[in-house]
This record gives sequence, C-alpha cells and structure tokens, in this order.
Amino acid sequence: MNTTEARPISPAVQKTTFSRFLRRYALQIAIVAVLLLIWAFFLWRAPTTFSSYDIYNSLLTTTPYFAIMAIPLTLVVIAKEIDLSFPSVMAFGMAAYDLVFQATGSVWLGFIACLLAGLLAGYLNGIIVVKLGIPSLVATIGTQYFWRGAVMIMTNGQGMGMTQVQSTLLYPLLVGKIFGIIPAQFVWTMGIAVLTWFVLNRTRFGAHTYLSGDNVESARLMGVNVDRTKIITFTLVGLAAVFAGYIVSESVLFFWPTMGDGYLLNTLASVFLGGTSVFGGTGTIFGTFIAAFIIAVINPGIVAAGWLAYWTQLIYGFIIVASVVLQAILRKRFS
Repeated sequence: MNTTEARPISPAVQKTTFSRFLRRYALQIAIVAVLLLIWAFFLWRAPTTFSSYDIYNSLLTTTPYFAIMAIPLTLVVIAKEIDLSFPSVMAFGMAAYDLVFQATGSVWLGFIACLLAGLLAGYLNGIIVVKLGIPSLVATIGTQYFWRGAVMIMTNGQGMGMTQVQSTLLYPLLVGKIFGIIPAQFVWTMGIAVLTWFVLNRTRFGAHTYLSGDNVESARLMGVNVDRTKIITFTLVGLAAVFAGYIVSESVLFFWPTMGDGYLLNTLASVFLGGTSVFGGTGTIFGTFIAAFIIAVINPGIVAAGWLAYWTQLIYGFIIVASVVLQAILRKRFS
C-alpha cells in the first residue's frame, strides 16, 4: 500500500504565494487600509460621535443613496465611458412614478413605471453614445439637462408627498430596519454590490466589459459585441439611478424635482477613489463599495472634528483629481 506524507510548504513558496496575493489584491487592501485610517483619525478627533450607534446608523442609511449608483457606474467607466446624467435620471424616475400614481392610484404601478423610466433613460444614453458616436461626456451632460427639464415639465416644478407608500410592503422592504437595527437600503446596496461583482468577474458580459475598456479594437477582433456591452452598462446605471431615487424619496416621504443635484460628486468620487481607471479596462466593485463609505464618513467626520463643513467639497475634489493623476502616473510607468 502506497502512502504519501504531506510535506510542509517551504518558506520560499509561502513568501511567493503571499507576494502574489498582495499584487493581486493590492488595490482592495489599500482601499480598506484608507478606510480604517480615516475612521481611526475621526475616532481620535471626535470619540463621542464615532463611538456611538447613531453615526453608523446614519452612514448605513444615507451612503446607499449614492453607492447604489456608483456600483453600476463602475461598469461604465471600466468600459471607458462616463455617465453624468444619473442625478437627473433619479428625478425623472420619480416624475414617472408621480404621473402613473396620479392616474391609477397604485403605488406598485407607479414603482414599476419608475423602474421602466430608468431603463429607458439609460438605454437612450447608450444609444446616443454608441450608435451616434457622440462622446459620453458631452452626451450625458446634454441628457442631464434634458431629463431635468422633462422632470420640471412633468411635475410643473412642484414636489410630491409620498405618505401613501407607508401602507404598502414597499416601505419596510426598501427603507425598513432589519431586526430593528440594520437599514434595509444598506442590505439592498450589499445585494447589488455582490450581484454586480459576480456579473463583472464571473460572466462573459463582465469579461466583455473589461475588454471593451482595455482595447476596443482587440475586443471586436475577439468577437465581443462592444456596442451592446456599452449600451447595457448605461442602461444599468439608469435603472440604479431611479431605484436610488425611489429609496431617497421613500425614506423622507417626499419628492423634490431637484432631487439628485447633490449626488454627482459623491458618486464620481466613490468610483475613482475605489481604483476604477478613467482610462478604462480597470476597476473593482469592492473598491467602489468601500470608497463610498470613505466618502460618506468625510462630511460628518469634518463637522464632528470641529472643522468648517466647507472643507468637504475641497476634499472630494482633491480625491477625484488625485485618483485620476495617480492612475495616469501608474499607466505611464507600467505601459
């Protein structure tokens, strides 16, 4: 009878394996380290605030408002495009909800109309960029104004109360508390992040997204339908935007036609701080997810530390510029 004894792994092999692990997950490790350092700093500067449940409940409640959009936006940027229209799409979905609810009195039909409006807006963004060949930066700046104008016309510039939602399953399902502690919107964000990660890393569509952003000509030679891939990524952003808009409106039981105006910077900063390259072909969902909480903790941290809130936008802008500059440096060094 042949027997084999398990041989211990040599230190050299262990070191090589560990080095490979660090190289492969360097970005994820770095972004987690940044989050921990920022948290530790604010805990030191404002221990009373950052050792209480309230601050973390607030972060888990409000961060999903832009994290839900940042996650699919990561796919668009990986595909070497950009979408700046999602703040207006948030409001467009709620305007569609308002019209259908006023006509039918059904919250569920209004919710479905909201989701369909997001799919339509995202799809049209993709068609304009891909089929008409208009640069996504220019196209989505234009559609941002278009959708906002459509919202103002559809609502006559008036807000809308949403107290009727409280009597339906949608309210606890989207903005309730799990076990009375965990905000439902955070659970939805986690679910969207996991699903998007799976799609990006374990499906053909995800591989096509990376290839489309890395080298579009090579992708086409390999049989990738680049146009369809990019249109789908834009469509997903539209869907995520109206879903986030509905959650925001439902949480405060009111909809303003100006909804979304304050989410552009936070969302973009989450994507770029998370390591997604503005040059396309590189990015992680995990990085965007963690970066969203880094962005979210900066504002309350600054206020709790006793600094002026005006520093917030300066820091957000610095994060975006620094992330893009670092990506450009690394791209030149390793290309």
